[in-house]
Amino acid sequence: MLIQTSRFGEVEVDDQRVITFPKGLLGFSGHRRFVLIETGQDASFWWLQSTETPDLAFVVTDPRFFVSSYRVPLRTDQMQELGIRSIDDAQVFVIVNKVGHVLTGNLQGPLVIHAESLTGEQLVLSDKRFTTRVPLIELGAEVEAMSA
Repeated sequence: MLIQTSRFGEVEVDDQRVITFPKGLLGFSGHRRFVLIETGQDASFWWLQSTETPDLAFVVTDPRFFVSSYRVPLRTDQMQELGIRSIDDAQVFVIVNKVGHVLTGNLQGPLVIHAESLTGEQLVLSDKRFTTRVPLIELGAEVEAMSA
């Protein structure tokens, strides 16, 4: 299928790769269908792009690339809702923001996606060890100039 994006123009994506968030994302409950767009080979960041709204996209990453101790504690009811037996059946992403010269990750609101069904949910963790702005990586002047 072809989708329109504000960052990449028209992009062709495999219908089988559409991720559905039945509850939407926090603050975007009406937006339920997204795809991951790779930013390059061996990239640590992806765009989570709405299939319906060209301007709606989030930079996401696997938080364990940056915080190796990060684990999402799933309750039994959450696993049942997602159709998974354990967190190993899922892919976890966090939304990335740029704060000054630092990329931060929302480790308190992870996106948990069932690896086979591609159904996901954004959770809100009560664990206060992680916040919505955990520093992931500091940007150098060269990277910052390219993204401006």
